Amino acid sequence: MKNIDSFQDRQKTANAARERMLARLASRPAADDPAVLARAAERRAIDEARSARRVERQEADAAQERQRIEAAAEHIAKNEADAKARRDARYAARKLRTGRAVD
Repeated sequence: MKNIDSFQDRQKTANAARERMLARLASRPAADDPAVLARAAERRAIDEARSARRVERQEADAAQERQRIEAAAEHIAKNEADAKARRDARYAARKLRTGRAVD
């Protein structure tokens, strides 16, 4: 069986739905309501705490990256010094083999 509504019935249903929506919107608390303001302040505090933690994490990551770079630079400098010492030792050994004086 089909549900045959007249135009007036559909219009009444639409108007009733519109009125229910308007009533629901009117029942919402105003923007200056203390509860709304308290929730907004709480959200702001949470956002500020999140941004502070984000900054702390970024600073910690930057410090860790600096330490890693410093360790790598120290390692490179040590390797270069070792390579220079080995090269100087080879040079001195070659000088001794050829009979030249080593300075």
